[in-house]
Amino acid sequence: MEPREHPPVVAESLGKKYSRGWALRDCTLEIPAGRIVALVGPNGAGKSTLMGMITGLLRPTTGRIAAFGDVPTGRGMHPAVAFLTQAKPLYPQFTVAETLRYGRNANPGWDQEYAESLVEKAKVPFGARVGTLSGGQRTRVALALALGKRPRLLVLDEPLADLDPLARETVLQTLVEEARTQGITVLLSSHVLAELENVCDHLVLLTSGQVRLAGDVDRLLREHGESRLSRLALAHMREEVAA
Repeated sequence: MEPREHPPVVAESLGKKYSRGWALRDCTLEIPAGRIVALVGPNGAGKSTLMGMITGLLRPTTGRIAAFGDVPTGRGMHPAVAFLTQAKPLYPQFTVAETLRYGRNANPGWDQEYAESLVEKAKVPFGARVGTLSGGQRTRVALALALGKRPRLLVLDEPLADLDPLARETVLQTLVEEARTQGITVLLSSHVLAELENVCDHLVLLTSGQVRLAGDVDRLLREHGESRLSRLALAHMREEVAA
């Protein structure tokens, strides 16, 4: 019998403590492969901290976390993981073509043809400097940079927050299409719960640094008698505030 593949993320009793206190505590969860996961919760719930530990940018204070069975070393991201934040750290003086060449030089598994096809599909000119692009165009270039390394897990920390509603819809649609086609697991953090409807099929809800809900959306909706992901998440956030 073939050995079982490791899930994209497994956390066991995971905790992270800063000088101000615990940002995440006793966090245990498993993110299954092939899902588009909504990571939701109020500000300060620990979402960015969790993503930082998944990508290896932060070290746990307690517990253990693994990406595809490998414990992050702090010496760089797992080769199968890509990370995109709202800041989108692109070099404004680079052209789009130079940005993709940078991606090729920095990532051993880089797929230049695929990355270029994503830029072409977005109708972003290769000769334009990144600093002259619109917010939506920069996001599409950043997404091409993340997907060009052919990750199996794509971690997204509020990547659409600075875009107008139409650009958000377009970028999100592209993201979902590529994830489904390429078989990528996506962990998507967003404060706009409505945009996660009909997109995410797995939910991780954090409040006060702990996992309050985790599992496939359809099952959680049935168990809690809700019809929408946003209503389910808000109900549990309100309970936390009232407690």
